[in-house]
Amino acid sequence: MPVTVEEALARIHAHRPKLRREFIPIEEAIGRVLAQDVTARYNLPPFDNSAMDGYAVICSDAGKRVLAEHTIFAGDREQIRIAEGQAARIMTGARIPEGTECIVPIEEVTVEGEHVTLPSPLRAGQHIRLCGEDIQTDDTLLTTGDTLSAYHITLLASQGITHVCVYHRPRVAIFASGSELKMHHEQVAPYQLYNTNSPTFAARAAELECDVHFVGTAADTLDALLEHIDSALQSDLIITSGGVSVGDADYTKEAFTHFSFIPLFEKVDLKPGKPTTVGTIGDTLVLNLPGNPMAAALCFELFGQALIASLSGTNAPFHNSITARMKHAYNVRPGRRTLLPGYYDGNHFTVCEKFAPGMITPLALSNGFIMLDEACSAVAQEAEVRFIPTRFVWRSGSAVSLVSTSEA
Repeated sequence: MPVTVEEALARIHAHRPKLRREFIPIEEAIGRVLAQDVTARYNLPPFDNSAMDGYAVICSDAGKRVLAEHTIFAGDREQIRIAEGQAARIMTGARIPEGTECIVPIEEVTVEGEHVTLPSPLRAGQHIRLCGEDIQTDDTLLTTGDTLSAYHITLLASQGITHVCVYHRPRVAIFASGSELKMHHEQVAPYQLYNTNSPTFAARAAELECDVHFVGTAADTLDALLEHIDSALQSDLIITSGGVSVGDADYTKEAFTHFSFIPLFEKVDLKPGKPTTVGTIGDTLVLNLPGNPMAAALCFELFGQALIASLSGTNAPFHNSITARMKHAYNVRPGRRTLLPGYYDGNHFTVCEKFAPGMITPLALSNGFIMLDEACSAVAQEAEVRFIPTRFVWRSGSAVSLVSTSEA
């Protein structure tokens, strides 16, 4: 009995895989998922400093001519004190002298030798960056499950942190089945096809921060499939395509049963991609996708991404969607959840002009897809839909609706 898309995703997210950790340099941490919280070691700024090139002054000297015989550069160790009638020229980032109440930008004073005439009025605290106003010691900077970006590296470097504890990248093994398939570096006969699924899923898994291993292309025999599965079992996730339908040569499901395969679900009430299957062999997750390229790719985006997110340790493992409007009205046959590839331009979503489960061109032309409710027979022009991107990762910390309806 097919499960709904929601039930399929719920079963994936309910599964708790074993996660491994490692310490790595922050220079190698882009895209990695933190395995422990990070707290601040130091205040930032570590001392009160000037936000401008200007003059450190006392507010009561507003409008007066004062003596400015000292210049303070960023990194200077010497500490001075200013009093009424005095100022100190100061550079951006330099520690402010004792007694300073505000910084006056250079362009707002009149310079006469060692004297400057100050504007009026002066506001206490202006252009002073206070110690700890950005970060205070023991602040929580990052939490377990955060995916590190370049600006997270900024936080880590500001604290003198050289290494972080992260989860291992998911190890993904990929193979396709089909005696008619050849790899792109081989010659094909008139009755054969190039294997596009394996390179596609290898590339997508790499984009999603996985360590990818291509196991090969299995012939449509039980022995060939058993050999390929056996060589992939050290991975966290095995992704296959083809051989999950009901044809005479579709042996994939039978082959996996030889390894004590436990299904999470075996069919999804979805078009295209109904035969999609997810399960486990020990600690290894398995995703069996259909052989048709577009069907396989769209189901990978729904279920493969969810599995990889679960294996990565991220604190945002759920798909998210973007509200868009239909560029044109679209009619569809109701009765099953339907995936429609297309292009989102920042405002409107346009369904691909031509697509079918066995095509590959729509995958290159689209940047995501929508999922229509099974009761939907038409979506009006300008109707709101939920766009699910494939060119970038858009996730949530909690489950959200991904379904577009005729009433949307």
